[in-house]
Amino acid sequence: MKRYFVIAILLLSLTSCGSIPPAQPDDTLPLEQTTQNNPLEEPEEPALPIALTDTETLSAFMETMTVEEKVGQLFFVRCPASNAAADVQTYHLGGYILFGRDTMDKTANDLIQAIASYQDAAQIPLLIGVDEEGGTVVRVSSNPHLRSAKFSAPRQIWQAGAEAVDADTHEKDLLLKALGFNVNLAPVADVSTNSSDFIYARTIGEDAQTVAFYTDAVVKTMSADNIGSVLKHFPGYGNNVDTHTGIAIDQRPMETFTANDFLPFQSGIAAGDGKTAILASHNIVECMDAELPASLSPAVHQILRETLKFDGVIMTDDLAMDAVAAYAKDGAVSVMAVQAGNDLIITTDYRTQIPKVIEAVKTGALDESVIDTACLRVLQWKQNLGLLPTELLG
Repeated sequence: MKRYFVIAILLLSLTSCGSIPPAQPDDTLPLEQTTQNNPLEEPEEPALPIALTDTETLSAFMETMTVEEKVGQLFFVRCPASNAAADVQTYHLGGYILFGRDTMDKTANDLIQAIASYQDAAQIPLLIGVDEEGGTVVRVSSNPHLRSAKFSAPRQIWQAGAEAVDADTHEKDLLLKALGFNVNLAPVADVSTNSSDFIYARTIGEDAQTVAFYTDAVVKTMSADNIGSVLKHFPGYGNNVDTHTGIAIDQRPMETFTANDFLPFQSGIAAGDGKTAILASHNIVECMDAELPASLSPAVHQILRETLKFDGVIMTDDLAMDAVAAYAKDGAVSVMAVQAGNDLIITTDYRTQIPKVIEAVKTGALDESVIDTACLRVLQWKQNLGLLPTELLG
């Protein structure tokens, strides 16, 4: 039975046992008996009915979940080549990210049916994500069966004007949603004005203020289209080398980040309406943490929470990348990532990493409250995206 039917029963039981007083026909509680006994006293304002907030509803939901189920929700993983539907149930996954291998040569119906099979296997609806930035990163539109031409690079769209940005974003959203996706890992919020930078081709190639305007426009359109956006790569990629193949060390001063690189993230956060997440890079940013990659650094996550005031989902870049592989004791890099403050773990190696996180909780190496905090944020994001059915909300 789907998990959300269980929660509907839970909420009904809370109401019937008196924990949540039922609303009266006029949506107010009756006046206290004492005011009826003394007509000379001014009656107090009638109390409003006690109702569950979204957070309370989701917290009640989590009380029915096992440690294994909560840990599984923290994993937004690369869709495997085989046993994808079975793994949704085995590992209680939070979501799948599809790559070119998963979309290549498929018809629209093939892809729709595949994604539907993953959702059918899930007790809690899945995040289904893809990188469809435009230009060099086009996991969907690279397949001519799904779109006649690849989406253009962000820089080209930006040069065509603000209306073109809105139209391009909206077209992406409609295509992805029609196929079954609910998250696009975009936009790229990095500031790069030098064509020799590794990240340049994926950016709009403009200054920080202009990139901030761009992220605001893209995120607002995605939010209106009810598809999750992911601002990347925090705290800003700059001119660093490719972390897919090794460690990148960013030696820029903090002033550069506060005056420039943070601006597009701040504008995206403000525009997100609770539907945007942030992806942390694997760069070592020395002015924030000289020892750990941003994705594994508590200090970097603290800046994002306290300085930028972001209270949504933070996710890692792929933990299978070479830049982070050597940091974790016994290979438990996902444990480090959760301890650092990430809510979602992107990894190819989830079949190894999920058991390590569960083990860390059960041995006390990782406090279950940390898992609960992250899981609540993930469920909140899903709720904001309309993925959790009305039965869950009571």
